[in-house]
Amino acid sequence: MTPPQEKITRDQIEAKFRELTGDVGDEVEGAKSQAVTVGLAVAVVVVAVVFLIGRRNGRRRSTVVEVRRI
Repeated sequence: MTPPQEKITRDQIEAKFRELTGDVGDEVEGAKSQAVTVGLAVAVVVVAVVFLIGRRNGRRRSTVVEVRRI
């Protein structure tokens, strides 16, 4: 058996935890901003495609009425 080492304090645990999670936190923030940008771009493209499809269908289904005087 090895003799007991000095006790680990709460401050030591917190410092080590911050050291380990510090890099991960920065990467998560970068990934979040990138995901928001991609999500917004996809949303704009989807809205544009839906608009163009609806516009095309509206033109195709439009009724043309001619009025002639006799």
